[in-house]
Amino acid sequence: MSAEPKVKVAHMAKVAFIGLGVMGFPMAGHLVKKGGHEVTVYNRTAAKAKEWADKFGGKTAATPKQAAEGQDFVMCCVGNDNDLRSVTIGADGAFAGMSKGATFVDHTTASAEVARELDAAATKAGFKFIDAPVSGGQAGAEN
Repeated sequence: MSAEPKVKVAHMAKVAFIGLGVMGFPMAGHLVKKGGHEVTVYNRTAAKAKEWADKFGGKTAATPKQAAEGQDFVMCCVGNDNDLRSVTIGADGAFAGMSKGATFVDHTTASAEVARELDAAATKAGFKFIDAPVSGGQAGAEN
């Protein structure tokens, strides 16, 4: 018997992860391997999304909007404010695919200004926005 506690999750979440850089790639992998969640990924470079799906067994999407459709949670980890806006707002942005009551979690180290802007847009559309920047670099994300 393992000394590590086993946590039973009553509901496997449907999750999208946008941005598979040095932080996002392993973070999205943990959602599958450690969390047991069904994960769909989007990355600007489609080959990187395919590499992730081949390694972790998730699905890929052609746009952030497609990735977000039907998901309980959409996680995002991109480079900066402009990258964040490019994957959230607009016709193909994740916000266009978000369901009412879903939650968008932004792990990008971005400005308070863009966080307030996106929170307002999410509130207006009927879903939640959480600003949750991460630190620790690639090693932290992998661990």
